[in-house]
Amino acid sequence: MPYQFDFRPYHRPFAHPLTTSHGNWEVREGIILRLTDETGRIGWGEIAPIPWFGSETLEQALDFCQQLPPQITTTDIFSIPATLPACQFGFESAWEKSGVGAKHLGDNLSVKSKVYNPNALPSGAWQRNLSYLLPTGKSALQAWQTPWQQGYRTFKWKIGTATVETELKLFNHLVQQLPPSVKLRLDANGGLNEPAAHQWLRATDEVGMVEFVEQPLPPKQFDSMLNMAHQYTTPIALDESVATLSQLETAYQQGWRGIFVIKAAIAGSPKRLRELCQAYQLDTVFSSALTTTIGTQASLQLAAELSNPQRAVGFGVNHWFTGDEETWLEQLWNNH
Repeated sequence: MPYQFDFRPYHRPFAHPLTTSHGNWEVREGIILRLTDETGRIGWGEIAPIPWFGSETLEQALDFCQQLPPQITTTDIFSIPATLPACQFGFESAWEKSGVGAKHLGDNLSVKSKVYNPNALPSGAWQRNLSYLLPTGKSALQAWQTPWQQGYRTFKWKIGTATVETELKLFNHLVQQLPPSVKLRLDANGGLNEPAAHQWLRATDEVGMVEFVEQPLPPKQFDSMLNMAHQYTTPIALDESVATLSQLETAYQQGWRGIFVIKAAIAGSPKRLRELCQAYQLDTVFSSALTTTIGTQASLQLAAELSNPQRAVGFGVNHWFTGDEETWLEQLWNNH
């Protein structure tokens, strides 16, 4: 079946820069795409690369979209190469949305709220199943209290952005403040060296509150992380090491049986992701790639199907953006 294909690039500043061991991230950039079938049914998709995680660049994604004809087929969608994982996700999720049961939204994005109302995202009791991303550094010492009152019980804190000594002091203050029922995730984004990773894992073993340490070492030090996983009580989760489906499969074949953090928006084909998760019975935590509601809803659909129900999904990130997302998306589309 042919689909009419349209797309719009976007440029969306964060409310505050997100600081990780990769540096400061100030603006989220990506592409919103629309597929319209012969009956007028519409599917929205999002291409949101994170090249420092191993996806294609925004420029490569734009080049791919620009070379496509105005009409594309299902064959085109499922022929996107694995070197463009964010494109695979965006087109396949749009194709799924345009399928049986998709809303006939017409040409006007103003009725998009029926499908992409940000308020339709998980809230209330759902907060217990979301992990809230705290600000980096000492701001976290105050920032956990409001989300705790809102119902969040799992928090993520970025490490590897200052000296180990500085961060361990803050960590000790933080765990003393947090209620004992909290689960805390520490995300190094591959920013630690081996001695620092051992320091952190010794500290987390003593505390007992840490659900896992995420990507302590760079992906090239996979063997060291595999060894560490057997040395400590605190679990290790891989993120950058398994960012794309080819990396995920390689890690599994090399013996990783710990936690896999999956950013579906940059992992690649949702169809292939389903196959791998089900074939290998992976212990997965689905995590936000800081997309718009379009990418987030497609990712949450996969999380509902595939994520370990005992673990909160990493989508407590709406506070990193400001403004009315529905209005913003409508303006992006209609004012282009």
